[in-house]
Amino acid sequence: MSGANTPQQERPNGEPPLGIDELLERVRAGYARVEAREAYEAARAGDALLVDIRYAALRERDGLIPGALIVERNELEWRLDPQGSHRLPEATSHDVRAVVICNEGYASSLAVASLHQLGLHRTTDLVGGFQAWKAAGLPVTS
Repeated sequence: MSGANTPQQERPNGEPPLGIDELLERVRAGYARVEAREAYEAARAGDALLVDIRYAALRERDGLIPGALIVERNELEWRLDPQGSHRLPEATSHDVRAVVICNEGYASSLAVASLHQLGLHRTTDLVGGFQAWKAAGLPVTS
């Protein structure tokens, strides 16, 4: 079935819907993303939390980043909201700098947009995700 004849729904403001590429572009325009080496150095210096949102099968297949918090994507907002009753001990304030890491750097950008809505304005994500971390030769454990 071709999508060419499928009518597009309008958004509430009357504009046509966004495609995922445009959505990612808009989201990423709102913050500075970090490269693997920068994330590593910030975490090592105690200036950032690394938050791995990859699902278990990917972590089992590819390994873990030492010291990264493991937070499944569907729990992320509850775990990092400093006002939430289910927050992690590391979620101490809205000023915490967190670097969200997914597998390739796409889902993490959408996660950052959600965290920004919660007031976690220093949250960013890793360009290229875990795969970029690994390709940069940074520490990974099995």
